[in-house]
Amino acid sequence: MSPSATPGSAYPVDRIREDFPILREEVRGHRIAYLDNAASSQKPLSVLDAVEDVYHHGYANIHRGVHVLAERATAHYERSRRRMAAFIGSGSADEVIFVRGTTEGLNLAASCLGRHVLREGDEVLLTEMEHHSNIVPWQMVAGPVGARVLAAPVTDAGELDLDAFAALLSDRTRIVSVVHISNALGTVNPVRKIVRMAKERGAYVVVDGAQAAPHHPIRVRELGCDFYALSGHKMYGPSGIGVLWGRRELLEAIPPWQGGGEMIERVRFDRTTYAPPPAKFEAGTPNIAGPVGLAAAADYLEGVGLEAVAAHERTVREYAEERLGDVPGLRILGAADEKAAVVSFVLEDAHPHDLGTVLDHAGVAVRTGHHCAQPLMDRFQVPATVRASFGLYNTTAEVDRLVAGIEAALEIFRP
Repeated sequence: MSPSATPGSAYPVDRIREDFPILREEVRGHRIAYLDNAASSQKPLSVLDAVEDVYHHGYANIHRGVHVLAERATAHYERSRRRMAAFIGSGSADEVIFVRGTTEGLNLAASCLGRHVLREGDEVLLTEMEHHSNIVPWQMVAGPVGARVLAAPVTDAGELDLDAFAALLSDRTRIVSVVHISNALGTVNPVRKIVRMAKERGAYVVVDGAQAAPHHPIRVRELGCDFYALSGHKMYGPSGIGVLWGRRELLEAIPPWQGGGEMIERVRFDRTTYAPPPAKFEAGTPNIAGPVGLAAAADYLEGVGLEAVAAHERTVREYAEERLGDVPGLRILGAADEKAAVVSFVLEDAHPHDLGTVLDHAGVAVRTGHHCAQPLMDRFQVPATVRASFGLYNTTAEVDRLVAGIEAALEIFRP
């Protein structure tokens, strides 16, 4: 049971933190300040208990068994599918495919949709702020058929240049794939508008929702996209589990991704017929406990209230931007009007990796590097950034520790 943030009441951050046992860990003599949520979030007790319960009381292979444990595991698995369909606003659980995470979901979409629609001379339109997992799979499928992958530019503020995006859309654009929220900058893209523009050109739209799922309510039908991918480990669920949502009529039309057990209807050496979605895309034994933990994470998030979470994270992020803005020589990248709980920055006298190491010695966990967004780093002419990313359990006091750690680093790095 998650603590709810009722309208008009104070956000219960102290109570929420009690649900996350890892936040009581000490690192190098300091209580951990975990500011690396865009990479992966920590897990509440309800998620840990849900996964443990599967292995204690209801584990077996799913769907084909007739014994009690198999029936119990299958029921939990399919109940979790229905829960995730409700969480993302899908009209049907049959549109929810369980995958290892957003990366696998995007690879599935690229391979299956790409094989279905891409021909020589066609184009796939991305943006400069994409994660590598929303770049490389499209290159892999486009190259062999002679299609091209293009990228719409971002502005100095880190926002998608919609005029340039519109100019790149053409009759050759078959697929548009775009991140909902940038993992490197926190920019929230206007997905509904992007979908509308793409659909006017007859393009399919795929959305990388890895960073959106922990922060904002998702309604895939209202967005109007064709595919939407998310990861459990970023939304306080287990790693190794995620969702690829696809429109039912499109899932029926495209070819399967992998072959094996469960995804078939009838197998002969001369011909195989495939099961209907979602089984068509879930070959082999899946992560059986993962969906149960993922559903528990969805319950936890909605129990707190995603609107309340977003408001709290905005307060923490804005406080961080204000405090960091006072640090001499520090530059924040990304000043979009619509922004999630991410602050990326560089410090003129310290390499991001060195700064991250100093912060670690102060018990402050941040991410340093290119964040699997090298084209975006090239756009801003930096090799890497330090990224502080906030979750529903973070506090302004942890931001103060971040700033204190940076100020201590300045004493080391500045002559």
